[in-house]
Amino acid sequence: MQKDITTKETIKTITEDIAKYILELEVSDIEFVDKELQRVEKREADIVARCRVNGQESILHLEIQNDNDPTMPKRMLRYYTDITMRFDTLPVYQYLIYIGKPKLTMRRSITGKNIHYQYTLIDMHTIDCDTFITMDTPDALVLSVLCDFKGRDELDMLLYITRRLEELTRGDEHRLGKYMLILETLSTNRDLTNILKEAEQMLREIKYEDLPSYEIGMERGMERGMERGMERGMERGMERGALNMAITMIKKFKLSAEEVAKELNISIVELQKYLAKE
Repeated sequence: MQKDITTKETIKTITEDIAKYILELEVSDIEFVDKELQRVEKREADIVARCRVNGQESILHLEIQNDNDPTMPKRMLRYYTDITMRFDTLPVYQYLIYIGKPKLTMRRSITGKNIHYQYTLIDMHTIDCDTFITMDTPDALVLSVLCDFKGRDELDMLLYITRRLEELTRGDEHRLGKYMLILETLSTNRDLTNILKEAEQMLREIKYEDLPSYEIGMERGMERGMERGMERGMERGMERGALNMAITMIKKFKLSAEEVAKELNISIVELQKYLAKE
């Protein structure tokens, strides 16, 4: 897992959401202890947290892996021994979450003459991203990027996710920033960084002032806050521009007329009339 998560609040959100939506565990009272477990060679686990799991004080260890590392069972065993040496009285929940594109080939156990060790391995290929998308919450939406898109266009999926995040966090820039940071971090693990940047750029361009249906003079005037009288004079052109943008959003992002009318604050009746003419 990429180590560019910059705040405890963000990494706590990731841990809680993975536990709830993927592992089906109720986790609370999180205290991160992974720094206490670093070895001399600086082999650091992704997430190790002392917390309450389903009401019981426990250790939760998460690894997120995007390639098939044949040494992973041994690494997980080493993490396990480090954790139990430090927290010998607490139960340990260990999970490896595989998000790579190649088919999963890693083993989930080590069996020998005097040893049998096993951890839980979750293949995100087996989880349909629609499971999270239909929940329609910011927490579930950001986790959907870890799932297999089942052949759907990656750019279209990221456009939808980022657009919904903006809508669901409207007016709360701090909250939106937190979820975008999570999305960017998880996208890096799926090698989707450049596609996410493209999606973010496209959404910035889908603004009133940037649409081809708007005249250059109109967009510049609106950006600078033109005087009230001039705004009235431009009202009719604005309405037409909004309707043109609505058509673009419906066709490109396959949104319903009701969703788009609400998003753009335009009349659903007028939009339906305009659609009938197209």
